[in-house]
Amino acid sequence: MSEIRNYTMNFGPQHPAAHGVLRLVMELDGEVIERLDPHIGLLHRATEKLAEDRPYNQSIGYMDRLDYVSMMCNEHGYVRVLEKLLSIEPPERAQYIRVMFDEITRILNHLLWLGTHGLDVGAMTMFLYCFREREDLMDCYEAVSGARLHATYYRPGGVYRDLPEHMPQYEPSSVHNRKEIARMNDQRQGSLLDFIWHFTERFPQRVDEYETLLTDNRIWKQRTVSIGVVSPERALQLGFTGPMLRGSGIEWDLRKKQPYAVYDRMDFDIPVGVNGDCYDRYLVRVEEMRQSNRIIRHCVRWLKQNPGPVMLDNHKIAPPPRGEMKGDMESLIHHFKLVTEGYCIPEGEAYAAVEAPKGEFGVYLVSDGANKPYRLKIRAPGFAHISSLNEMCRGHMLADLVAVIGTQDIVFGEIDR
Repeated sequence: MSEIRNYTMNFGPQHPAAHGVLRLVMELDGEVIERLDPHIGLLHRATEKLAEDRPYNQSIGYMDRLDYVSMMCNEHGYVRVLEKLLSIEPPERAQYIRVMFDEITRILNHLLWLGTHGLDVGAMTMFLYCFREREDLMDCYEAVSGARLHATYYRPGGVYRDLPEHMPQYEPSSVHNRKEIARMNDQRQGSLLDFIWHFTERFPQRVDEYETLLTDNRIWKQRTVSIGVVSPERALQLGFTGPMLRGSGIEWDLRKKQPYAVYDRMDFDIPVGVNGDCYDRYLVRVEEMRQSNRIIRHCVRWLKQNPGPVMLDNHKIAPPPRGEMKGDMESLIHHFKLVTEGYCIPEGEAYAAVEAPKGEFGVYLVSDGANKPYRLKIRAPGFAHISSLNEMCRGHMLADLVAVIGTQDIVFGEIDR
């Protein structure tokens, strides 16, 4: 019988289950993890310093690139802190659009998490199922902003533009004939709101399919039940937020506890776990997708019945319409000043947070009265979660490390910043 040896090994930084440039230095006793040392900073892009060197309105796009699967939620946190310091309130219709797209973003995030987490643990089909639904929601992003990932759609004072009345159509190609294209375009005949409504009608059945594949699957449960257990008290001490905190049984959600936008008018529940293990966090996120679907339906109903402005009519902050800008000298000057210099924010400091898909995403901003921040600090949820990796994995097998990384749903854009 060969004796068990102790090893010190690297996990990453190029690893298919690391979900980014994560390097872990592991001390192993055979296949049992005795200690983990996460090494981060390999993706460092100095986002906070870059934002301090640019006018406020040029940094919205940087927020998309932090957690690059929670794009509009990050934008929401940034524009909220600007609106606090400017003492402005977006129009009601813009608030509903923001809430709707926050929840679309939450579903997008959880679909990517579920697909990749399943793939890491060995459930290949989940990846294909989840990306099927992601395609429809990516089309919603593209319809309002022209981009499928980095939207830059939220602006201080509202959103970039109102929702389009027509969805883009597929065209016949060498891959799809006219009959197939007609089927694919069947639900694209109306407005974006009609398309989203169709999605919300079929999505709960899709979530049922995911649960049929995983929830009672004995292999899935063997890989996730009692793995990476975190008690409620320890989750609070470690600074957990979002599904990581709710999976440990603490009912904390900024949308309910500190409502922003129009979340106080929404009817939804906060799912919580019981055991604080990987399986409970899986159940919490799956139920969150169902609750997000409810919120989106509420927003679509309201938006169909209540037309109105989606941006403040203050050309010191929001650019004038392009039609005006080309025919009116004053509008042209406003546009030129906004694009070249931006706007100045009164001296002061503020913190604003949103319930992003991964947890509390907060932005702390200090203004000295100039047209760019004196200091900008981002509170990324994943940073607190990855710091607990050693504690969550100690005593588990090497294969369980992959399940724990998956359950944390970490993205390195926001961790390294």
